[in-house]
Order: sequence, then structure tokens, then C-alpha cells
Amino acid sequence: MSGSAERRTFSDTLAGYVTYYSPTQHRFGLRTSDDREFTVHLPRNVSSRIVRNLGDDYRDTTASTQDMLAEGRYLFAYGITYQWEGGERFEAKEITFPEESRGSYVFEHPAWWVQQAAAVADFYLRGHFPDGTYDWRNFRTHLTLSGTHLPDFDGADVRQETDTISRLVYGLSTAYLLTGEDRFLQAAESGTEYLREHMRVTDAQDGIIYWYHGIDVTRTGQRKVFASEFGDDFDAIPMYEQIYALAGPTQTYRITGDPRILNDIDGTVALFERYFRDRSLGGFFSHLDPITLDPNADSLGRNRSRKNWNSVGDHAPAYLINAYLATGREDFAALLEETADTIVERFPDEETSPFVQERFHADWSPDRTWGWQQDRAVVGHNLKIAWNLTRIKALHDKAEYGTTADRIGEIMPAVGSDQLRGGWYDVVERRPDPDSGIHRMVWHDRKAWWQQEQAILAYLILAGTSGDPEQLRLAREAASFYNAFFLDYDDGGVYFNVLANGIPYLLGTERLKGSHAMAGYHALELCYLAAVYTGLLISNDPLTLHFRPRPSDLPDRTLRVAPDLLPAGSVELTRVWVDGEPYHRFDNKELTVRLPEGDEPVRVRVELEPAQMRLRMRTEFDGDTAHVRCDGVIDAAELEKFRRILGEVMAAEPQRVEFHLCQVTEMCRPAINELLFQRTKAGLDADFVIVGCTLPDVADALLSTDAFLLEGGDECAHE
Repeated sequence: MSGSAERRTFSDTLAGYVTYYSPTQHRFGLRTSDDREFTVHLPRNVSSRIVRNLGDDYRDTTASTQDMLAEGRYLFAYGITYQWEGGERFEAKEITFPEESRGSYVFEHPAWWVQQAAAVADFYLRGHFPDGTYDWRNFRTHLTLSGTHLPDFDGADVRQETDTISRLVYGLSTAYLLTGEDRFLQAAESGTEYLREHMRVTDAQDGIIYWYHGIDVTRTGQRKVFASEFGDDFDAIPMYEQIYALAGPTQTYRITGDPRILNDIDGTVALFERYFRDRSLGGFFSHLDPITLDPNADSLGRNRSRKNWNSVGDHAPAYLINAYLATGREDFAALLEETADTIVERFPDEETSPFVQERFHADWSPDRTWGWQQDRAVVGHNLKIAWNLTRIKALHDKAEYGTTADRIGEIMPAVGSDQLRGGWYDVVERRPDPDSGIHRMVWHDRKAWWQQEQAILAYLILAGTSGDPEQLRLAREAASFYNAFFLDYDDGGVYFNVLANGIPYLLGTERLKGSHAMAGYHALELCYLAAVYTGLLISNDPLTLHFRPRPSDLPDRTLRVAPDLLPAGSVELTRVWVDGEPYHRFDNKELTVRLPEGDEPVRVRVELEPAQMRLRMRTEFDGDTAHVRCDGVIDAAELEKFRRILGEVMAAEPQRVEFHLCQVTEMCRPAINELLFQRTKAGLDADFVIVGCTLPDVADALLSTDAFLLEGGDECAHE
């Protein structure tokens, strides 16, 4: 073979942790997630950046690349591999840092996911309602990469799929929960009304509610589409479509408490119980014949007498957990317990495969010949099980829920993730290839946005409930990949798929940002729950949520504001505002608010905090004066949080900063130095004032510099 034939070049991405940096040899070591070591060479024209959020400016760090290559720092290096006989060299062309400094991941800032939620929700509002009028007759299932309707459908007959609308309604409601921006709730409520008016069927005789697959909208009217016309479910009523028809309205119900929506939830659950439930062997069938509503009808073909992940497990994340959070009802709690029990009993299949079994016959024997799935695993479904079992365990504390979730979390990285480049794969063979031992990809090695979501949420909640640093590492790696490669800074929103190396894949339906599969649901669910888990379980930051109920609609005028199913006693409700005014009729342990009497909607803003919060910091501005109130311990573990919040205060350029430190029980020397440093940066015209009392050593250290003022008196309400 000639020398030229033995040469090869290709581009790729490496993800890992810096092990060393050699400035003289212009290279550094990189250890991947599975402990492989690579040498990364740095050409003169290498560029670098910090991961940025939607709506943020580009954050170039090229000039300081070498200084940022500190040992232990996580990064993505995209570059070119040169191979020749007896040698190989990887040269980085672009380096992406998900950390601003070592251990300070950009997406762990309290505002990160809130900002991203608003940006994603606005993308869909602009795309579907460019004139700002939330008329859902103009909604289109398909949305282009740039966020416009497909020209082919302009003015022609068009299919509106029920689930696609419901998923977008879920996303818009979720954006309101995080932001309190009226436009999101207005669009969500109008979308819910549209679903109820056009897609819902009330069967008073049977006491059930079911939902059309969709409607075709024409210039002169509409045509109802009863049975599914999606390929896998053609001419059947699939349970997952009925389940996801509830997703958007249920999330809206959490905010508004509209009793009509609760009636729709109850009626649809009655459908599940009457027709989909297998009363002899347990669980729910996946499909019904549209005429007889029989799950065993011959007309169903390959969907006859079948059960699957969607018909059993999807209840929990799609609507059931949210219905329970909004009502606290025991029947919803019981169905969640049954769902988790069935998953634990039926789905793990470790003797055969590291992946769960997803499809079954009526007798729960595995179905390994069905359609496209055969004996294949959807990686995200495994992660979804770990995530939801951990949630349900907070309500029903059964050891087997935690054991199963932990085991899935332990197994999945080696078989479902890309430990070289970062991110999580799509569909793989459940059994390893006998020659290589690898679980081969079924169609491609691309990575879908929703499977990244499942990984992030699974490992965030596992880490947050266990404190396991390995699970936190996996959560951070998954969130790093998603935020580095899935955010579309040019057109908005998030990409459907990226290639294995993180470059967006923009062909066919995967080019779209609105489709049968994508409608803002997963991207906004991720924003909401990542904010919940990161702030309340990991970073110890407060979380603000927004509601707009009509008090008279709620039983005993009691609004339930629990953000998710979290470990008992782990979160407290600390502050409430009703129509902008502080409000004190709430139960901080039960996470409920007793609203004032009234028949008109009220704006409710709540602040939740971790119950064991080591450092509470609250800031407020009174004209040019900033008040910084600290409660707890400011030690090495809390130093980064202290510096971040103080930096945000100083960025507003106040003329006077008042520090209320009377509730601080410990303050490390670096924190005192940070105060001195910020005092110097503030200039001569700004006053730094210690209000009330503080620890003697802290006061002495600050006052000895002549840079701080001491304002007499004790304003602190403490003993």
C-alpha cells in the first residue's frame, strides 16, 4: 500500500477533562468520560468560547484559551485528526467551555433555564402567531427551521394534530410558571380552549372523554380525524395520543385551577380505566379498535393485545404527576404507585439485556418482533424510567423504586452514551454484537434533543436526592452537551438532532422545529425541571414560580405550589405575593397558599427554597441603594454563590450598598476579601455600609480597612 493510501484525515469532537497543559509544546491532555486519555494539539489559529444561552451574545475567549486550560476543567474540542502509518495527531480548531471557571457551569446559574424557557416559548409564539394574536386556527403542526409555516400548506388544507397542540400548550404553560409573562399564559389558555372545543369528545352515556387524532382545517371549515393516521398507529386509537392530549391542559390547570380542565382529566382517565385497562393481567393496552373500542380486535394487526412503555409509563410525566401536584388527590397518587409498581415488576430485563424491555403481549411476555422496534432499545426511555421512578419515590417511598432507578443510572452510560464526544444516542440493539460487544446503532449515531433531556433530568434528580458525585458529573456532562450544541442562536429554539460530533443535522423532518414529534414540550419541560432540580436539590438557590388562579375555583381556596415530586421535607415555601403584595396565609411545609376570597383571577408569585439551605441571600434595590441580606454560613462551599450574587448587585452600579449580616454565623476570610475587593472596584462615590450587628471578627476585619461604614443599632429580629 502506498504512503498516501495510508493517510487519513477526519473531523471530530472530543469531550473531557483537562489533565495537563504544556505551554511550550502547545498541547494538553484530555480524559474522556470513560477514562481514555488523548493529546490535543493547539494550532496558532485555535478559537474558543464559553457556552452561551439563547438571547446572549457570543462569548469569545480565544485570547485567554491557554489560561483557561486548567487541570480538571471540562470542555469540548472540535478539530481534525491526522492519521498516517505509525502516527496520529488531533488538532483542535474550536474549544467550547461549559464552565466559566472550574466547577462553575453556566447552566447552574439560577436564571439560566428561566431565560432559555422564555426564548424557546417566544420562538413558538412568533412562528405560529406572528401577528401576536393567539388564534389557534392558524396553528400548523409543521414549523420550519427558521420558525415559519411551510409554504406548501399556506392557504391549503392542513392537518392540526391534537397532541402537537397539547404539547405546545404544555410548553407555554411551563414558560409562564417560570417567568410570569402574561403572553405565555394567554396563549396556553386559548390553546386549551381550542383543544376542548375542537378536539375533545364527551361521551355522556359512558361517562368518558376522548380526543380526536386531529382535525383538517380548510378555508370553509374543518374535518375531524377520529383514529390515528400516524404510521405506527394507523386506523387505531393509541393510548399515548390520549395521554398526551392531557399534557397541555393539565399543566394549564396547575396555574389556573380551572375546574373544567379537571373534569376533562377525570373523563379521560375514565376512558383509560374502562377501555384500555387490562383487568385480568394488569397494565394498560396500547391501542383500541376505533369502532368497537376493543384492544383485542383483529383489525388492530400488530397492535392487537399489546402493551408498551407509552401505555404504562407515560402517564406519569405527561399528566399524572402534574394532576397530583395540582390536587393532592389520592386516586392520582394510587395510579402513580400502580404505574411505578408495574414498571419495576415488568420492565427491567437485566438477564437478557442492560436495557429495559419496552413492548409486551397481553400476558406480559416480551414482544421482540413488533414493527421498527424488534429487539431494540430507545435509550431515552430507560433514562425516563430512572427519572420518573425517582420522582414517584418521593410520594411512595418504596425501596425498589430507588434500587431500579439507581441501577438504570449505573448501567446506562456505558451502553447508551457517547463517552468520547458527550451526549446520548437514540435507538440501539438491546443485545451486544457478538464480535465487538458493542450495542450497534439501529439507524444512525445522531442524538435527539429529547433523549438529552431525559439524561439531564434523570441524573439531576438522582444526584439531587442521593448526593452522589458520579451522578452529578453525568448530569453536568449531559447538560453541557445539550447547551453547547442544541441551541439555535441564529433562528431560535432548539435543534431536533445533531450528528455524533454535535453539528446540527438539518435534513428531512429533522430539519423542522415543529412536527408530529416536536412542539416545544421536551425543551420547555427540561427548562422547568432543570431549574427545579438544580436550584432546590443541588445548588441551594431559591426558585420563583407564578400562578393565576381564580380563588373560588379551588377547594377551600387552597393553591398547591409544589414544583415537582421531591423528597418529603426537602423544600419550603418561604415567601408569597398576591397581586404584587406580600401575603402571609401559606403553609411553608405543605407548600400551599390559602387565597383570599374572590371570583376574579389573582396573580400569585411564590418563592421556594431548600429546607436545609446553608446560605440564604436576598437582594433588593431602593433607588440607588442595594440591600444585601445574608443568613447562614459563608464558607468555602458557599463562596462561589456569595461572589456571584454580590457581583450581580455591583453590576447594577448602586451608590450605596447596605449589608445585613446579623444572621451570618460564619464568614471565611476569602468572603471578607471579596467584600474588600468589590468595595475597591465600586469607586469613591459608593458607600459600603454594615447595618445592624455582625460577627465581631467580621466587623473588625471590614472596619479596619476604613472602607466600610457601620450604621448603629440592631435592626435584626433575632435573639
